[in-house]
Amino acid sequence: MRPAIRAAVIGPAAVVLLAIGGGQTDRTPSPRDFLDEVPLRPGLDAPDEHHEFTFARAAYSGSSWGWGWGSWSTDYPKADRQFLIGVKRLTRIDAYAGEHAVRLDDPELLHYPFLYAVEVGRMGLTEEEVLGLRRYLAAGGFLLVDDFWGSWEWSVFEAEIHRVLPGRPIVDLPLDHPVFHTVYNIDEVLQVPNVRNGMMGGPYWERDGYTPFCRGIFDEDGRLVVMINWNSDLGDAWEWAENPYYPLDRSTFAYQLGINAIVFAMTH
Repeated sequence: MRPAIRAAVIGPAAVVLLAIGGGQTDRTPSPRDFLDEVPLRPGLDAPDEHHEFTFARAAYSGSSWGWGWGSWSTDYPKADRQFLIGVKRLTRIDAYAGEHAVRLDDPELLHYPFLYAVEVGRMGLTEEEVLGLRRYLAAGGFLLVDDFWGSWEWSVFEAEIHRVLPGRPIVDLPLDHPVFHTVYNIDEVLQVPNVRNGMMGGPYWERDGYTPFCRGIFDEDGRLVVMINWNSDLGDAWEWAENPYYPLDRSTFAYQLGINAIVFAMTH
């Protein structure tokens, strides 16, 4: 019998959106409603305080960096902290407010139902990391991949993820898939730019990554286990959502897609 991820179960009634400011309920709150002045280090909960959700970021090996501060730490920790402000404000998920990086070969990885990985076009996993991530996904974990661009970085990631899940195809996610409708109804995949391109007004693409994609990998039971956000950068939108020059529609989309992915991971 394979081990199971320890995760809180959230029923549909628990995912209640909160109106922000002035009692207004006729519009979707935007990130800037509550990110006007985010401190560099917001007050965090006590490390031993229990929460039903921790936003875990994958710390992985790649290039010559090893697993220490390398590609995996792009936008870290500010993006994680600011995104969690939105998660706590826009849902009733009891989320730990701080960042939490975990190595793929760490047995503690099994404690987290949701895992976020960035810059995977530079990933170079050890055999221990391959086995750790495979065990995590088989036990019920969910991986959201983000912030990599173009055909070269795709080829690197594709080779690495096929070491983890050999024989499992990568497919485009249809917009009627439940991950696009858990909290917010998303009917279009927007390209989310890095902060420089966003503040300049475009172009939003990088390298030859002209078109954004949301792709996925399903297990043998049909469960979505890996969600791949390619040619787009949710992390930069989370990190710079309070910047008045960053495009509001892209930061709003990034929060919506990230929240949908978390709720999907914790309810499926």
